[in-house]
Amino acid sequence: MANKFTYGTFPNTRQRRNRMSDWSRRMVAETRLTAHDLILPVFVIDGTNQRTPIPSMPGVERQSVDVLVETAKHAEKLGIPALALFPYIEANLKTKDAREAYNPDNIVCRATKAIKDACPNIGVITDVALDPFNSDGQDGIVVDGQILNDETTEALVRQALVQAKAGCDVVAPSDMMDGRIGAIRKALEGESLKNVQIMSYSAKYASSFYGPFRDAIGSASALGKADKKTYQLDPANSDEAMREVAYDLEEGADSVIVKPGLPYLDVLYRVRQEFGVPVFAYQVSGEYAMLRAAGANGWLDYLGCAIETLSCFKRAGASGVLTYSAIEVAEAIEG
Repeated sequence: MANKFTYGTFPNTRQRRNRMSDWSRRMVAETRLTAHDLILPVFVIDGTNQRTPIPSMPGVERQSVDVLVETAKHAEKLGIPALALFPYIEANLKTKDAREAYNPDNIVCRATKAIKDACPNIGVITDVALDPFNSDGQDGIVVDGQILNDETTEALVRQALVQAKAGCDVVAPSDMMDGRIGAIRKALEGESLKNVQIMSYSAKYASSFYGPFRDAIGSASALGKADKKTYQLDPANSDEAMREVAYDLEEGADSVIVKPGLPYLDVLYRVRQEFGVPVFAYQVSGEYAMLRAAGANGWLDYLGCAIETLSCFKRAGASGVLTYSAIEVAEAIEG
């Protein structure tokens, strides 16, 4: 196949000319990263004026609702369009049926209401999955060692509805159960919540990069040595991810997520090229923790690497990126 580029010859053509000055590099840049491309994942806990550091995610804290509202205000001023909300609940609220997930007064619903009251123009994305509420640490309901698909979907529908009624803008099912997007979309339509978006974790892989996140939501100890390979995608597969995306779009998803991020740029690129829909990358906790740890040891420039990797997501076709670095990056690039 003929190359679409026409190349000159040296010395008439000097590729470095456009790279010689900062103003010129900025002028010819093919990809631009702004605060509008960033989504900030946050962890909410019960209480007042609470900030709990997460040791495996330096710089990230669990925050009580009142503190989280201030974080939302700061993010909004920086131009960050949305927060992605994840809960940490006490062990006594975790059950095998994960019923706290669809309690209309749970910590997610209360945080959603508070953020939307204080910052009506910032988006609130809520996680639809049972692992923070499940005593087994799984995203689904477990019976005799099996994660039940249809029973889990029923619980997820109830969870999505209480979140939507609390005022979230987007529900984001991250569970990878079959058929849950269609069930949630049907329920939202039935409750006159048709304007609530569904951002589906369509290509969520059974990755080893999730460890710090599981610490953050308190599911690591409950999960123990179990894994999530019966419902999350095999890291070896790419075509399977395309089928998952296709199914979710057919069932009513408005956008999709590829998770993790950097190790799956090929999947991100394929989704964008093959479907042409809004697709988001999640720079997950393990990716963040590696950059943080290396930066703290002086092995690399943490902020520089964060900006570089986020730009790579954009270059690969991401509409936006969920990243724990959102505040720091937005402060740096919006100055």
